Amino acid sequence: MVLLERFVSEKLGLTKFPPFLPTFYAAFLGFTLIHLGLAPYFSARWFPVAFGAKGRGAKNNWSIHVVSQVHALIIVPYAAWCILHEASESSLQDRVFGWDSRAGHLFAIACGYFVWDTLDASINFIDAGFVAHGVACTLIYSMVFTPFVAYYGARCLLWETSTIFLNNHWFLDKLGRTGTRIQAINGICLLGAFFFVRLVYGGMISFHFMMDVLEMRRQAPLLHVMVYGIGNVVLVGLNWFWFFKMISALRKRFDGPGERTKLLNQAETASPGVPTTTTTTS
Repeated sequence: MVLLERFVSEKLGLTKFPPFLPTFYAAFLGFTLIHLGLAPYFSARWFPVAFGAKGRGAKNNWSIHVVSQVHALIIVPYAAWCILHEASESSLQDRVFGWDSRAGHLFAIACGYFVWDTLDASINFIDAGFVAHGVACTLIYSMVFTPFVAYYGARCLLWETSTIFLNNHWFLDKLGRTGTRIQAINGICLLGAFFFVRLVYGGMISFHFMMDVLEMRRQAPLLHVMVYGIGNVVLVGLNWFWFFKMISALRKRFDGPGERTKLLNQAETASPGVPTTTTTTS
């Protein structure tokens, strides 16, 4: 363990990570246990038709969404707590290179989730995009431990608020509630959360993030500036793209029974990575 801690700290440069490695291990093993054990076990008993009657791929996809939901329900309130209890000092130096140990466990949980996500996307391969998404998120949240932009890391994790409603939307489809009033209410919450948290609040955070990184670019490693700078621009663009995709997807669910049946069939292989016109996921 000591050798691993030294490797992470000295070789990888993640100097703040060693004290939080136990949290990382626990998160990764916990999400794996939910995926392979708890989710299939309880879902088969609570939802014998929606889950039990499906094939292996559909069951795995269901369990993936369970893990995604558990992660979102943990990470969002924890991120909010870290932001509310962080040190009052928020100078430019602190926003880029500062560190608050209370957020260390938050980022360790996020890393554990994204490592699990990457492995699942690789083993149960559907699309290279899902693998790339997992790898990118793992790199972004592990590099926070250098430390670098930890101030913004906690705030960006609030984006997962919309994931809670995205997963609700997916499960309602699977439970035969497509086009129902409860899905309409959830859809309004989904669009509201996505718009205000990801687009409005997220857009503001992304702007300040870019300004701070550009201001401190001569003091930061070039790799960090490139990874976070390019990633920030791409994510902002994707958020707007996904928002309009979700509006289209939600409208289709209320067009009629024929369209709803088609959507249910197409949604079987969807993975919790990005929203599509046939399903909305995390």
